[in-house]
Amino acid sequence: MSRLAQTFQELKRQGRKALVPYFTAGDPSPDLVVDLLKAMVSAGADVIELGVPFSDPMADGPVIQRASERALAKGVSLDDCLKWVADFRKENQQTPIVLMGYANPIERFGQKAFAQAAASAGVDGVLVVDYPPEESEEFSALLKSVSVDPIFLLAPTSTESRMAQVGRLGGGYLYYVSLKGVTGAGHLDTADVAQKVGVVRQHTDLPIGVGFGISDAASAKAVSEHADAVVIGSAIIKLMEQQLAQQQPVVPAVTTFLTGIRTALDQR
Repeated sequence: MSRLAQTFQELKRQGRKALVPYFTAGDPSPDLVVDLLKAMVSAGADVIELGVPFSDPMADGPVIQRASERALAKGVSLDDCLKWVADFRKENQQTPIVLMGYANPIERFGQKAFAQAAASAGVDGVLVVDYPPEESEEFSALLKSVSVDPIFLLAPTSTESRMAQVGRLGGGYLYYVSLKGVTGAGHLDTADVAQKVGVVRQHTDLPIGVGFGISDAASAKAVSEHADAVVIGSAIIKLMEQQLAQQQPVVPAVTTFLTGIRTALDQR
């Protein structure tokens, strides 16, 4: 059983929901990546999504776009992301890490070589925004062959046939995009999320994470009533930008923010 499967199984046993923070690797500083991973765990993160910076992050809004631009300007590569996961694994063998990014860096690396390198580094799941399930049979099988979970996105516009296909190919959890648009957008409709997540559940036994519109404790708590996990990214990166602008430390602020989210999720 994969680390992701074990994590969600244990959370279900406890009657708790997964907190899944996201940040772009190398932003605000390559030197802070492992420290941020550790801090997120200490704040109550159950799974961490580590973004691989890319020059054309089509699914991401301006906040994560800026984070990718800053990381790329510092020369951050896919190799660096794998190294940071391996460094984190020297102290933490429990918390699942998911790499989230785009196809181009993986294609340059080579799918087979990437799958093997990800497994060796201690990566637990891979979410590639622009690998549609129709073209991912081989890649999904490659990842599963090295015990890495392929994770897929579902959108409000996804058909039931797409839901079933993703449920068959995927592993770890499914990532439901809570709104039409890019990361960090507003107008989260929890009633619509509840209805759509209910439909998705008819097509898979995988846990369902929800993201793309969760920015605070209240929205996280509302979504957690219907999902197995809440994913928070843009709000974290925006907080880090604010801290840097005020010349204040980043890691403590992220820890405090996520601790508040964790507390809200655990309230009965």
